[in-house]
Amino acid sequence: MLGGRDPAEALIRDDGRVVSVGEFLALAGRLAASLTPGSTVLNLCERRPAFLAAYAGALRAGCTTLLPASRAPEVVSEVRALYPGSVTLDDMQVAAHGAAAAAAGFTPASVAADLVAMIGFTSGSTGQPSRHEKVWRVVAASTAHNAARLRAALPQDAADRLPWIVGTVPPQHMYGMEMTVLLPLLGGMALHGGRPLLPTEVAAALAAVPQPRILVSTPSHLRAIVAAGVPLPPVAVTVSATAPLDAALAGDVEAATGGALIEMFGATETCILGSRRTAHESAWQPYPGVRLTAEDGGTRVETPWFLTPERLQDVIETDESGRFRLVGRSSDLIDVAGKRASLADLTLRILRIPGVVDAAVFQPEESRGLVRRVAALVVAPGLSSSAIRAALATAIDPAFMPRPLLLLAALPRTPAGKLPRSALEAALQQHRNEVD
Repeated sequence: MLGGRDPAEALIRDDGRVVSVGEFLALAGRLAASLTPGSTVLNLCERRPAFLAAYAGALRAGCTTLLPASRAPEVVSEVRALYPGSVTLDDMQVAAHGAAAAAAGFTPASVAADLVAMIGFTSGSTGQPSRHEKVWRVVAASTAHNAARLRAALPQDAADRLPWIVGTVPPQHMYGMEMTVLLPLLGGMALHGGRPLLPTEVAAALAAVPQPRILVSTPSHLRAIVAAGVPLPPVAVTVSATAPLDAALAGDVEAATGGALIEMFGATETCILGSRRTAHESAWQPYPGVRLTAEDGGTRVETPWFLTPERLQDVIETDESGRFRLVGRSSDLIDVAGKRASLADLTLRILRIPGVVDAAVFQPEESRGLVRRVAALVVAPGLSSSAIRAALATAIDPAFMPRPLLLLAALPRTPAGKLPRSALEAALQQHRNEVD
């Protein structure tokens, strides 16, 4: 962790001040001394620098960090119940150790290769969260591939300079963890400590750090940034994940930033496995050593760094070169009147309609009987639902025309840009209640 880096080198820009590698290691050391080796830690820090320090402190103490799927009190309580006695670290606790850390100095940080560094949680079909353990040496190997991919996308004249990451995604989500926590700790990169949301905030955060800049975001956030038309400082690489990205939007992002847009493919179960430059290619390039094998309703994943093979719900097709295309998720593929379609593809076709800002197509629970309709929630100021249907009529089979197609002011996305099915169902039900 931070091996070989100069203690005086910049690591984090936090509220206008720069935190060096040495200062950060001193804080992580103080936090580690407050923890019992081998315990589990609930990292509930909201501030990105504090989250990073708490995570590093847990690693130094030989502790496992628990990553709930969200910060909702009920979700956190479920995870806490699975690990009674877990220690909680928050922003105030990290800040309390800061002053003492400055006087204590730093020591190099080593982490046991077989330590279960973290446990990510996804929603389980049984009502209990599904656990996904991440061993440190597996995490380190995966991060090395992420760092190599991003560095390969940097301009040649930036190859020897310190890349600065600006993230709009939270560090608690696995994508945010990989891009905004592990890359600074293991990938030789630096981090802007904020979490900008509005397009003007994103532009300001980018301007606050030197080039080369790496922007880590999501399709919905990138769409809002492009639509706002706010001038952005040069961005060497923009990274997107958590939802499918349209090639047209990818091209718009590249035009707005002046750099490459790299879309990452992965999951909580596997971490990132491959990437593509979406504006220029539709197929994905897996990382070296990744082996994907199609199985009934999913994909078997094997890599040299995995302890055991993993299984994804994504249905893929591979070509002779080893590149792959996503057909959809097993839960994403639907059948209506004997015809098959992907909900993700239907969503992308709505997003291509001029004036549409955000959208989600899903199959409500109540329509999973004999009549299997799809519904759509759309954000499109100035457009009517009939206008959207008219534009959609030439792009999809009539069997998949969303009914209802509801216009909302905003979709119920999580901070990581995801749309939980429960939130979609709740939005649909709220509309029906208002109509009734």
